[in-house]
Amino acid sequence: MLVAPVLLLLFSSFHTVSAAQLPNQNQIKDPPIATNGQPFPWDRMRLPKTVSPVHYDLRIHPNLTSLNFSGSVFISLDIHEDTSSIILHAKKMQISNVRLLAPEGIRPLRMLEYPGFHQLALLSDSPLTKGQKYVVQLDFAANLSDSFRGFYKGSYRTSSGEVRVLASTQFEATFARGAFPCFDEPAFKANFTVRIIREPRHIAISNMPKIKTVELSEGLLEDYFDTTVKMSTYLLAYIVCDFLSVSRTTNRGVKISAYAVPEKINQTAFALDAAVKLLDFYEDYFDIPYPLPKQDLAAIPDFQSGAMENWGLTTYREAGLLFDPEKSSASDKLGIVKVIAHELAHQWFGNLVTMEWWNDLWLNEGFAKFMEFISVDVTYPELHVEDLFLGKCFEAMEVDSLSSSHPVSTPVENPVQIQEMFDDVSYDKGACILHMLRDFLTPEVFEIGIIKYLKRYSYKNTVNGHLWESLTDELDVKAIMDTWTLQEGFPLVTVEVRGREVRLSQERYLKSDDPSLTDGFLWQIPLTYITSASSTVQRFLLKSKTDVLHLPEEVDWVKFNVDMTGYYMVHYAIRNGWSSINRLLKHNHTALTGNDRASLIHNVFQLVSIGKVSLDTALELSLYLSKETEIMAVIQGFGELVPLYKLMEKRDMAALENQMKGYILDLFQGLIDRQEWTDSGSVSERMLRSYLLLFACVRNYSPCLTKATQLFNMWKDSDGTMSLPVDITMAVFLVGARSPEGWDFLFEKYRTSIQTSVKSRMKMAMAATPLQDKLKLMMEQSLHGEVMKTQDLPYVVVSVSNNPHGYKLAWDFLRANWEVMIKKFDLGSHSITHMVTGVTSRYSTREMLEEVRSFFGSLTEESGSDMRCIQQAYESIEDNIRWMDANLPLLQAWLDKRSRRSVVHEDL
Repeated sequence: MLVAPVLLLLFSSFHTVSAAQLPNQNQIKDPPIATNGQPFPWDRMRLPKTVSPVHYDLRIHPNLTSLNFSGSVFISLDIHEDTSSIILHAKKMQISNVRLLAPEGIRPLRMLEYPGFHQLALLSDSPLTKGQKYVVQLDFAANLSDSFRGFYKGSYRTSSGEVRVLASTQFEATFARGAFPCFDEPAFKANFTVRIIREPRHIAISNMPKIKTVELSEGLLEDYFDTTVKMSTYLLAYIVCDFLSVSRTTNRGVKISAYAVPEKINQTAFALDAAVKLLDFYEDYFDIPYPLPKQDLAAIPDFQSGAMENWGLTTYREAGLLFDPEKSSASDKLGIVKVIAHELAHQWFGNLVTMEWWNDLWLNEGFAKFMEFISVDVTYPELHVEDLFLGKCFEAMEVDSLSSSHPVSTPVENPVQIQEMFDDVSYDKGACILHMLRDFLTPEVFEIGIIKYLKRYSYKNTVNGHLWESLTDELDVKAIMDTWTLQEGFPLVTVEVRGREVRLSQERYLKSDDPSLTDGFLWQIPLTYITSASSTVQRFLLKSKTDVLHLPEEVDWVKFNVDMTGYYMVHYAIRNGWSSINRLLKHNHTALTGNDRASLIHNVFQLVSIGKVSLDTALELSLYLSKETEIMAVIQGFGELVPLYKLMEKRDMAALENQMKGYILDLFQGLIDRQEWTDSGSVSERMLRSYLLLFACVRNYSPCLTKATQLFNMWKDSDGTMSLPVDITMAVFLVGARSPEGWDFLFEKYRTSIQTSVKSRMKMAMAATPLQDKLKLMMEQSLHGEVMKTQDLPYVVVSVSNNPHGYKLAWDFLRANWEVMIKKFDLGSHSITHMVTGVTSRYSTREMLEEVRSFFGSLTEESGSDMRCIQQAYESIEDNIRWMDANLPLLQAWLDKRSRRSVVHEDL
């Protein structure tokens, strides 16, 4: 791997604070020993509450030539109890000149280091007195990080081939301590005044506006930034770069600016307009003015996560901010609006009101994910963002159906555990249970409660209970929602209709062969239902294990969980349960909404996994999909059927695999044939077209292959200058990438393109090639980061693993490069989780389970053995094995029977 060399900083008087992987306990058994052999005065990972910061005066000097930085910080302190020690964080930096500025004068402090917890102890010979004001000074120096966290170096290549370097920050969750000594926990809120020294060829930006620039010796400049509002360390940000910017102003006078590398600044107009619209919306919705004078949005060339909500300076992947009307797709537009909506929602949820500790991360992330949909639905109704919400709940359920899942609010202590909280449970389940609560309380009551919560706790920290108190009027919201946030998993509601009587029961839905794991779970479930006799939504709060409700008359069918606003699955038991639903879909599917149909497809196939429903029943229900046209139901149909043949791809079962592929193609052939190779239609229609044509070409559907090959050859003959309809480029590139010449041409165009959205489609197409040498090259290129950015490596590895020609290569690559990748991406991070679960997700043999166990079982705690995603990988493979053992003969028989029926039908 090509990485920047670690530069040794030769400051002989400095102590070195090194990093270490952190143990899993909050309190260590043996008394901690500092690096100099003396006892360390604090034995817990969480900092003591005796001292808290009030203000940081921070001066930073990054050197983008030697790739290191130095600085000083003055921290003003409040003393809550008499103490002789100040415990704070620092990681991988050299500290010097530690002094206490006390009322009686300046004096040096002794310093001890405990790298195991990233902690410093500053020791005073005389006690610091409760109620007195003190300031502690520390000078520090370190290398710019080679990873994507802390204060790290990035780079980009201009169209002329010049490599330019920048430095930017990513402090969430526990990485501010790698940039300057600080109290790096969310409850230690303070004000920050930042100064940055730079060369004239660069600019510096931070959370607040720049108030002046001073010329220093040696041709350097020092930028002074205004003091921030009171906030957590993880929200501080600063960037030194050569970006350009464009600006607009909101209705209330907030200056919005978008920053990007010079050659891409003309791709920021759409994001800038979206940010103005969304900030205006949030100020109205929350009834609280945005408290800063400006909001910057910066597109960072090297960025691990999707985006970051730093207060006043939100940072994004380039793909999350840059939009070219000529080259970007409908889904690109929707994706950019959603990510901006998410980060701007955080300016209130997360920044203004912050969770007390990372166990309640969902109060930040669940809300921001939920507000994406609320805000975009109002500001960009033409994007139909509501079509995608259901998919988020299905994704959350996938993880939440395993015994390795965790409650939305769950205890965490060390940085690895904290990183693991940034998952589908915190984000997507959090959003889905808020959506359920909003529907239950009504949108008006919900909004009033949210405003009350934000106003009551502005600039403070909160726990779960504070939110429920603010939302409680007549109902005991806490009693209901504690059942959704303090226990893992979700309920399966079984419905038995007998005449007018509806019998209800609940249990935990769990993919496991251990029934004891479902014991002791009980939810308060806000049920909704409609019937064949009435489309008016009826409501019923199921608080007990079983209950009965009575209908006013007998009905042909009943559908529970209307539009799947509730975070639960439904099983229609007894003889007539699913058959009545099947008849409805077969004869009059539009009697139900697209979301209702999608939820039925999802639920029935998921019930096969736990043996509640036979595979025949689910497949018979899927036959109605030949009439389906709405995006959510179509996508969910693919989402349940495609994984069945993906399991077979990794078992070398070509005959059955092709039968299954043929069935899916037959189901959707009519819809595929109606697709035009243009960019016409609504956003949902365009996204569906892109998906359908891509599937058809992957499956070698002849009309699709012919058209895509023709278009690729024309595009290649024009040296890539021909304008292709954006929505169909994915299918065209994918077919072109199958030949060595086509793949090489795409790779060359990828190398020179400055269109982020076009590059992402090229990358996806190249990862689907059958050429194994090219797949290896892609993964190696992404690891090195010269042509393909290392930030995209997890995506590339998982894409290769989804390729039937590449899954073994991806698994071998993951194992061979594990140590390198956990250094770059961080244990517990979403990137590592995505690779671990993505690469192993479709294995279904005991041999592969043993191979996976053998590798992950050989890891140490320092290399990730305790990560939750490893347990998820084991459980997913075990579930696949059970599914194949139980259902493979049934699938073969059903497909054979259907083939015979088709032959008879053709003969007639």
